[in-house]
Amino acid sequence: MPQDKISIRGARAHNLKNIDVTLPRDKLVVITGLSGSGKSSLAFDTIFAEGQRRYMESLSTYARQFLDRMEKPDVDSIDGLSPALAIDQNGMIQNPRSTVGTVTEIYDYLRLLYARIGHPHCPKCGREVSQQTVQQIVDAVLNLPEGSRIMLLAPLVKERQGTHEHIFDEMRRSGYVRVRVDGNIYDLSDEIEQDRQKKHTIEVVVDRLVIAKEQQQEIDPSFRQRVTDSLETALKLGSGIVQVAIIGGDEILFSERLACVSCGISLPEIAPHTFSFNSPHGACPTCAGLGVLQTTDPELVKMPAERSADEGVIAPRNEEIESSISARTCPDCHGTRLKPEALAVTLGGRTIAQVTQLSIVLAQQFFQKLASGTGARSSQANMRPLTDSGKVKHDPVVEVMLTERERLIARQLLKEIQARLQFLLDVGLDYLTLDRAAASLSGGEAQRIHLATQIGSGLTGVLYVLDEPSIGLHQHDNARLMKTHTRLRDLGNTVLVVEHDEEIMRASDHIVDIGPGAGEHGGQVVAEGT
Repeated sequence: MPQDKISIRGARAHNLKNIDVTLPRDKLVVITGLSGSGKSSLAFDTIFAEGQRRYMESLSTYARQFLDRMEKPDVDSIDGLSPALAIDQNGMIQNPRSTVGTVTEIYDYLRLLYARIGHPHCPKCGREVSQQTVQQIVDAVLNLPEGSRIMLLAPLVKERQGTHEHIFDEMRRSGYVRVRVDGNIYDLSDEIEQDRQKKHTIEVVVDRLVIAKEQQQEIDPSFRQRVTDSLETALKLGSGIVQVAIIGGDEILFSERLACVSCGISLPEIAPHTFSFNSPHGACPTCAGLGVLQTTDPELVKMPAERSADEGVIAPRNEEIESSISARTCPDCHGTRLKPEALAVTLGGRTIAQVTQLSIVLAQQFFQKLASGTGARSSQANMRPLTDSGKVKHDPVVEVMLTERERLIARQLLKEIQARLQFLLDVGLDYLTLDRAAASLSGGEAQRIHLATQIGSGLTGVLYVLDEPSIGLHQHDNARLMKTHTRLRDLGNTVLVVEHDEEIMRASDHIVDIGPGAGEHGGQVVAEGT
């Protein structure tokens, strides 16, 4: 039979005086009292510590070998205990790669959203690019000016050192006659000399054609078939890329993958890792995804010749070197942490970096408009260029509306993003931005972010232990915070809060007052009840 109470007997952690306490399960319970009276000793060092220890002991022997051994709290017995999670103000995240978006998992949903329905653009010219089918490439080639002499080239090597003799041998065996090496045409029957120490680009000539008149193409469909067959062969050899060289004219790059024809560059396939600054696929190569560069000011470090005997004439001390190091915004990504290719994909007319620069409240408005299809300025997908700083106007306007197909694909993702943004609003964090570094958050902000994340997880049957979550909040925000407490409880969890705030105490289902004084004068249950 499931228990409806948590029974603590003989708790003696720190200054607790061998106390007995009975707490209701699946309720909002407040432990209050003077500072130093023993509130945290009961909540964290006894109840949470025992809940965590029991969970660890339930793991396999193999799993436990990787965990530190946990000592049993100084308590006789605790019955009716659930798996426990602590959300305190000491759990601040110091990882420089963590942001509000990554901690709350909102950024993970954003990466998936942009990978699914984002509009890629050329990072050089800003034009929208798209993948091309074989038939689209055939049509583009046949629409070249009449009489144009062209070569269809399949790229095999791009800017790689070596002589690449094995590639020439393979092309000879496959029946090809010519290759282009570093822009020069060579006959494969001749000896092709290359400098092993230099980088080379090699393309095989798949076919040479003269564009026929449109009427002739209609009369003789075999010409179109020849172009189609040659392009398919070139695309297969070139891993989805074909170069069309117009003799005496320009060259055009076509790709079954993403490519900008105007700039002649091919873009990588868009995937969630494209937008991850923790992955080499998406991180800015200059700052390695940190958004800042560490620089040392040589004027602040005294070298041996400049130092007195008292300062030490051998070398600068580590602390002196550390004090001379400063962080400056990355000049290439402007603090966005991402590669140019990732910053060239838009949704609603905004890049993923521009969305994360919005405050939580404005981001919520942006996604509401994106989901509903209201408030859009345009139905055309033209990229809005980034400014020099990578910043944009902070407004929730949707520049480009979604199509019906895109809205259908994004429906569930938008729902999850909006729900998590609402959780952050409910705990009074509407002023934060998703790109805010987690290490820069205060203890109270970090605690409320963890609280919002737990609400989004939807866990039930858990004992949550919170440490004064109302610290630093205005009374207006306090009311919203209390709603999150009751929401956690209503999911089927026990919420244990160490708190001084009167409104939260009045909203609780059960109160335990520890005292009567602090230190050795505390540690007793002064009062408890509803």
